[in-house]
Amino acid sequence: MEQDKSRTTVIVVYILYLIGFATGISALAGVILANARSGTDEPWQSHIDYQIRTFWLGLATLIVGGLLTLVLIGYLVLFWWMIWTAVRSIKGLSRALDGEPIEDPQTMLW
Repeated sequence: MEQDKSRTTVIVVYILYLIGFATGISALAGVILANARSGTDEPWQSHIDYQIRTFWLGLATLIVGGLLTLVLIGYLVLFWWMIWTAVRSIKGLSRALDGEPIEDPQTMLW
């Protein structure tokens, strides 16, 4: 039963991250949910670590990209963030639906 709750949480967090492209705030709800479920069993803990890392690295990239828009290169950074976040979220969601762990949750890419 606990495994089902963890799986559902992981899937919901990925969906919240994807919805975050439209709302902005749902990603914050996703990372809060991921932190609340932290400490669960594998394969779900690898997803949670990956999700938390995705949020914080993404936030840092957004801040840097936002500041760099003053010199125009920030738009490229923001475009990279969008692609990076979408790929990580879709890859993670796909693996979660298959019941597979994230191979390297500490990676900076995907």
